Amino acid sequence: MKVIPNLKYTDKHEWVKIDGEFAYIGITDYAQNQLGEVLFVEMPEIGDELNRGEEYGVVESSKVASDLIAPVSGEVVDINEKLDDEPEYINENPYDAWIVKVKVADEDELENLLNSKSYEASID
Repeated sequence: MKVIPNLKYTDKHEWVKIDGEFAYIGITDYAQNQLGEVLFVEMPEIGDELNRGEEYGVVESSKVASDLIAPVSGEVVDINEKLDDEPEYINENPYDAWIVKVKVADEDELENLLNSKSYEASID
């Protein structure tokens, strides 16, 4: 499974890319592989508040519907509209197919995320 060194990860198989005060959030290569063909992504609305540890959306695949759990708290400032028409893009390029962009409310929450080595060890 592909893991990107400069990203942060959760034990729920989501990745977080930090860009200043913003975080892009998506699902990992491991997660998309376990899910199978992604058919639909339910995303929050722009302006919604995410709370770390709480559900913010769903990824539905040919096998299962899987809840998306917020790795950080903050305001949704953008959603990846490409996934409305091409949810399978998550299968094709999981580390480019971000789901939401969030303005991070508490940078201390980033300390709870896994680095690439820790995440990779958790899936081996």
